[in-house]
Order: sequence, then C-alpha cells, then structure tokens
Amino acid sequence: MKQGLSLRVSQHLALTPQLQQSIRLLQLSTLELNQEIEQMLDDNPFLEKDLEAAEREEFGLAQADAPAQTDDIDAAREMSSFESSSEIAVDTSASDVEPSVDGVAESWDGDGSVEMAADDSEWGGDAPARNNDSDDETDATELARSQESLTDFLLRQALRLRLSDTDRAALRYLIENLNDDGYLEDTLRSLAEGLGGDDEEQIEELEHRFQVALHLLHSLEPVGVGARNLAECLTLQLKAMDAPDEDTDAIRQVALLVCKQPLELLAKRDVKRLVLAINENDVQIKAAIAMIARLEPKPGRRFVEVERNVVVPDVLVTRVGKSTPHKFRVVLNPDVMPRLRVHDIYANALRGGKGDNHAGLQQRLQEARWFIKNIQQRFETILRVSNAIAERQKNFFIHGELAMRPMVLREIAEELGLHESTISRVTTNKYMSTPYGTFELKYFFGSGLETESGNNASSTAVRALIKQFVANENPKKPLSDNQLSDMLREQGIECARRTVAKYREALRIAPTNLRKTL
Repeated sequence: MKQGLSLRVSQHLALTPQLQQSIRLLQLSTLELNQEIEQMLDDNPFLEKDLEAAEREEFGLAQADAPAQTDDIDAAREMSSFESSSEIAVDTSASDVEPSVDGVAESWDGDGSVEMAADDSEWGGDAPARNNDSDDETDATELARSQESLTDFLLRQALRLRLSDTDRAALRYLIENLNDDGYLEDTLRSLAEGLGGDDEEQIEELEHRFQVALHLLHSLEPVGVGARNLAECLTLQLKAMDAPDEDTDAIRQVALLVCKQPLELLAKRDVKRLVLAINENDVQIKAAIAMIARLEPKPGRRFVEVERNVVVPDVLVTRVGKSTPHKFRVVLNPDVMPRLRVHDIYANALRGGKGDNHAGLQQRLQEARWFIKNIQQRFETILRVSNAIAERQKNFFIHGELAMRPMVLREIAEELGLHESTISRVTTNKYMSTPYGTFELKYFFGSGLETESGNNASSTAVRALIKQFVANENPKKPLSDNQLSDMLREQGIECARRTVAKYREALRIAPTNLRKTL
C-alpha cells in the first residue's frame, strides 16, 4: 500500500481554561464561591479585595508588554464595568431586547413591562465601604459557638461529686466518649479493651470501674444522658419523672413496659399488639404512648454546636409600591457581590518588562482578569435567569404557591438562548428571596398535571392544594389519599391516588391512620 500525505480540515469544540473556569464558577453556591475567592486571593498576588472605593483596572487594558499612555489608562478605568452610575429603562416586551448584564437591578410588573436601573454599587463601585473595623461587634457565629458544650456541662457537674481519682477519671472518660446526642455508642467492654490492651485482669477491672461510672453518669443532667440506646434513654427519663398521683404513676409503669417492647410497635403506634404484649387496656397504652411522646429522645440536642448555615439569597424580589397592577423589583443581592480588583501597582510594574519571569507573571495577571470577568459573568447569568423565572412565575409573587405554573428548564433555555445544562447550573444552590420566603431557583420549576380545561397545573401548586386540604380536614376523620384525589378532581385536576400519596410523603404528611391517632 502506497503511503502519502493528505490535508484534512475539521472542526471540533475545545474548552479553553477560561471557559472551564466560567462553567465551574457558575455551578458554585455562594459559600463555595467565597471559598474559591479566598483561595484565589491567596494564590494570585495580582488579585485583591477592594475594601475602599479605589480605582479599578479595566479588563481590556493593553498587554503588559505594550506600554500604555496615562490618558488611556485613566479612560479605561473610567469605563470599568464595575463603576457606572447611569440609569437606563428597558422594555422587555420586545423579543429582541435582553436584560442588561452589567450589575443591573430589574423590576417587572404584572403587564410584562420591565424597568431596569443600573446600580453598580452592588459590585462595590462607588458604594460606601462597609465598616470592617468594628471589632467591638460580636460575630453571630462566635455567639453560637460560645454555647457550653455537653462535655463541659457534664464535667462541671462531675466536679461536684466526691469521687476518688480513679472513679473521676473513669467518669471523665465516658463523658468524652459520648456522641452529640448524648449516647454512649461503644460498649464498656470495648472501651476497657482500648485501655487495657491484652491484660485480661486489667480489662475486667476497667470494665467494673466503667460500670460504676456509668451509673454516676446516668444521675447527671440532662436526664437520659449516657444511654446505650433509645429504649434505655426513655426508661431513664421515665424513672426520673415525678408522679404527682397514683394515676400518673400507673401510666408511667405502663410506659416503662412499652419501652421494653420492640420500638417498632411504639413508632407505628400499634396499640393492638402492645395490648397483647403488655396485657393492659388500650386506654392505658394510649396514655403511656402520649407520655413517651413528651420525652426527649436526644438528651444532648440543646448542646449540639450546630453550624448555622443561614441561606443567603443571591436574588431579591421585592414589591414596589402598593399600586395595582402589582410591581416587583428583581435585583442581585449586594451582600453576595465580591469586591475584587486587579492590583494596580503590580499590574503597572509589569508593563514594559521582558524575560521568562515576566511571562509567568503576565500569565498570573491574565488569570486574575479572567477570574474577575468570569465572576461578573456568573452574576449576569444568574440575573438573566432570575428575571426570566420571575416573569413566567409572576402570579406566584402575587398569590403564592397555589398560583405556580408548570415550567421546565428547556423553556428558560430557549428564551435566553442558553443550554439546559447552563440553566441547571444556575438554578442549583442559588436562592431567591420573595415575599413568601426564600426558595431555591429550582423550586420554581416543576412538571404539570392535566386539567379539565386542557391546561396544565403545576405539581407545586397541587402539593400546596393537598397541604391546604389536610390542614382543614376533620382531625377525627382525616382524609384518605382517595378522598384527596377526588377533591383534586373536583378542582379540575386529574391526579391519581398514587401521585397523591407521593406528594403527601414529600410534604411529610403522615398517612390517614397515623393522623387520626395523633
């Protein structure tokens, strides 16, 4: 076979590093974005936080190897997309007009008109700098973490007991092995083996010491701490409960017997099987179950240092005035806007330089510019998608979730000329603050159910309707899934019983028999 050379022209899609970074930043949540920014600030010397209203370097400045005139630099800085105080008004009723993507604050009303006002203070342009020197103000997270832990609370109680050094050490060891809920997950034998090694006599001695310490631990507050399982935790609380009269004490004795039975019967409130197992009447069993329900299954709950992940919305939707038709404003949350800029001194020092070191620094400078531009593009895309969602779901902001309409990612993608995967990235872990609460952007998307009129009803609206039906039901005669399906059919919504059951479980609504028992 004769060999030869041939020229072939083909096209292929390549993801540049800048595009890869843009896609990655787009799918990050606000918390993850802040972490990414802090990491980039540590790695790239050309990137810094803009803590003051200083001049910014424009993205499109001349390359570092080409000296720029002072006038050109000043003009470029004045044109910075982060610093604009002009106001514009755009009517999006025309299909060829897209929302501005330069830190724009948008508002829309019921008739489809949209008002936009550029406010680059959101990007940290000319807005007054925040007071970063308020050391006297205590951070909320520090206040949350200053709460006394369960371990410290128990150790403080242990100091009041008159114990030998050995018993005190054994009690301290058990306290330090409790989990966040106040349970002792490891057996006394395993704890002793961890300290005693292969010496069987020492292991038995340690196990005996731990057994004594466990009884002491059970006598401490909160009641139930140190239990090995839920049944023991409930039993400890029942034994410590005060019984003001004989009837209450009788119910407590029945409750103790209930705790000795398999907890599945208690969880299902299976009164019939409990009556057979304990040989008590159903009235006593129900009273005992009610008494157990008032106990604390997790004694250490109030001491748990819960990381308070407060949801910070990326987009704010607020009502403008009280006129009719209703007008709302859609803006980016200025609190999540990063205040970044390219370090002017370092950037100017690179101009006119040559050499291998200069090329590496020039690459770092370009990475800083890309990073700022990609962050800006991220918020621009979030704003465009949020505005499109708000326009399609405008009845939600007026009437609530009952007025939600079905909507899929494809509709927004086609309207904005973006790919569905881009819309999916934008709506994941991004939140919108509305007059009815803060919701993830994905909340506004949902499938539709057919109606008698031929239109579709949003699954979100159907769930809200089911929740409303259950809230207004007769507690003595709760509605079954079949009845809920019939009631939806009366409203013109075709919803099968199994679909109703799925929506009810998603709403964390108990089935009919449990709602009646409760």
